[in-house]
Amino acid sequence: MNSIMQAAMNDFLQHQREGDLLVRLHAQLTNLGVNAELRDDNTALVVHKREPGLPVWVFVGFGGNYYSWQSAEQRHPAHDPEGAAKLLAEYIAR
Repeated sequence: MNSIMQAAMNDFLQHQREGDLLVRLHAQLTNLGVNAELRDDNTALVVHKREPGLPVWVFVGFGGNYYSWQSAEQRHPAHDPEGAAKLLAEYIAR
């Protein structure tokens, strides 16, 4: 495989892994009764507040190591979707 194809494959695998992490977070949020939806081919998760207001967009960043939201000011390790869901539920309740 040439270097261009290898780079494309690595990028694809990274996006797939990030999408899988967001799917896991979505499942945990659903278990907590939080309204969230996967967007843009699983590249983002939109978490809706119960009260009127702007939703919170969640991404996987920092090399796939963290869930991040609020312009990356808030983040949580991606290996802990349950903990991230609890933090997000608290965050949107404010």
